[in-house]
Amino acid sequence: MAASKKVIDNSNRLRYIRALQRFQKSILSYLSKSEELSKEKYDKKIENALKLLNRVEVSQLYKGDLQELEKFVKKMIAYKDSDEEIENIKEDITYTTNQLEKNKNSRRYKKDKHSQSKFSDWE
Repeated sequence: MAASKKVIDNSNRLRYIRALQRFQKSILSYLSKSEELSKEKYDKKIENALKLLNRVEVSQLYKGDLQELEKFVKKMIAYKDSDEEIENIKEDITYTTNQLEKNKNSRRYKKDKHSQSKFSDWE
């Protein structure tokens, strides 16, 4: 039995999302763990990560945080051709990554501010 178009689209979308996440994670890992940062090494790392990203078919993303991730990956690629200092690139990439994680986690965890007051009806 052949897979439907919807199933194929979903699997392609997931592949694309995972490739974007892998790209972001590899560049962030390089920037945070590398002892000697240089613009040339950053450019080479981007090129290697781009080879893997280009293997995957680009899909339409609908969620806001995934669209932000896609924009962020394009921004990281654009830094390759810029004249920006590597320290400024590192600072911007780590800040933006933290903001993306903060945005994603803000919806996941809700703090009960008044957890005691919700049980006051029972007494």
